[in-house]
Amino acid sequence: MSGPAAGAFYGIGLGPGDPELVTVKAARVLKSAPVVAWFAKAGRRGHARAILDSWLAGDVTELPLVYPMTTERHFSDPVYIEALSGFYAQACEEIAAHLSAGRDVALACEGDPLFYGSFMHLFVRLRDRFRVEVIPGVTGMSACWSAARAPMTWGDDALSVLPGTLSEEDLAWRLETCDAAVIMKLGSNLPKVRAAIRLAGREGDAIYVAHGAQPGEEIRRLVEKPDDDAPYFSMILIPGEGRRP
Repeated sequence: MSGPAAGAFYGIGLGPGDPELVTVKAARVLKSAPVVAWFAKAGRRGHARAILDSWLAGDVTELPLVYPMTTERHFSDPVYIEALSGFYAQACEEIAAHLSAGRDVALACEGDPLFYGSFMHLFVRLRDRFRVEVIPGVTGMSACWSAARAPMTWGDDALSVLPGTLSEEDLAWRLETCDAAVIMKLGSNLPKVRAAIRLAGREGDAIYVAHGAQPGEEIRRLVEKPDDDAPYFSMILIPGEGRRP
């Protein structure tokens, strides 16, 4: 007698934080999935889990996936690489156990699952073993430029999305050669990012947004920000000024 049919693995974009920015499709799958997983930092509930408060059914099995480390070591440190590799492998096996037993698993992801998301590490490990469906979500950057009321790309403008982990020289070069830019992963990188923006001659156009579409939203011109403190959920927008009628 054959076993149950394998469950489906869903990567679900929750959007940037506002529960009302969860898509209809994402909400439907979240309400029907028997197992819902999400990523979190050790000792914390996790931003994704906070968004889920509005959407989880009462009888769901919750599967928190807790990182062994986040910013304690540099991402190129062999210790960090080994720890995260092992973590993703273990997370895959936990999810695979549910899928093999015939239970669908929805992995709830902040923003969009395929845009700088941890879901991607599980996706590439499980896509050949199980049916995987990705449900896109509103990205943090689109929430931030909407909150800032900043039109980003006009006509033929080219948009660059840059991680603040790049070197100051690389950031400055890329900012000099693009029309519009979004700089993510600020945190402790903000002083370096600010210096690169200044070097590229674009400080006057830069907009700092923290906690876009979340409680405590902060929006100001970068030149008006007096300190170099930046939370994880922050970014800098540099709008384009391209072709328009």
